[in-house]
Amino acid sequence: MNPYEQKVHGKEGWFSRHERYLGEWVYGGIDGCVTTFAVVSGSVGAGLESRVVIILGIANLLADGFSMSVGAYLSTRAQIATYERHKAIEYWEIEHKRDIEIQEVRDIYRAKGFEGELLEQVVATLTADKDRWVDVMMKEELELQEEQKKPVAVALSTYAAFLLVGLIPLATYLWDYFIADVGGDIFVRTCVWTGLGFALVGLLKSSVTQTHRLRGMLETVGLGAAAAIVSYAVGDLLAKIV
Repeated sequence: MNPYEQKVHGKEGWFSRHERYLGEWVYGGIDGCVTTFAVVSGSVGAGLESRVVIILGIANLLADGFSMSVGAYLSTRAQIATYERHKAIEYWEIEHKRDIEIQEVRDIYRAKGFEGELLEQVVATLTADKDRWVDVMMKEELELQEEQKKPVAVALSTYAAFLLVGLIPLATYLWDYFIADVGGDIFVRTCVWTGLGFALVGLLKSSVTQTHRLRGMLETVGLGAAAAIVSYAVGDLLAKIV
């Protein structure tokens, strides 16, 4: 059974269940790669040795990733709490201001082009069930959608992406320091691998935002390059001043 048939029959595969978290993977990955690459670039610009680059990079990776994941968790919790608060208000208004709420439904669907007997039938049908009625008010009046993502899953997805993609700018330094001499200019190799990482994340971003693939890749690579240039220049300047 393919993914479409699974959804039609009320069943979802692993990818279908986790596809909604793709945005967290993309933006967590971008942030992880940008911030870590900026730290590496700034350290190299300041002339720091590889050992220091690794220490600063990993410290930034773990701390910033955790901070971002906590922010994502709290943001999702806040969205859920906001939705539930307004939902409870709508239930109260249906109980205590029934006529006013019925008129609001009537006004909403009149604005959509319904009128006369058909309009009254629609209003009567929608207001016959409280849950359906509240659902209509949440979507049509308040323009709120129920959050389908779990806060913990959002945080974990963000943190995992931040760590995995954020390791790319450090990979060459880690390999050279702990395993074997990579030869050549380590920072140049790092730039190449990081550029490829940015391109891959940009490709995924284009799937989330439904934009042109090449444009998504170029935007992400350009963002990373700009961050690296600024960090390198600042590191070089501070090394000369301090």
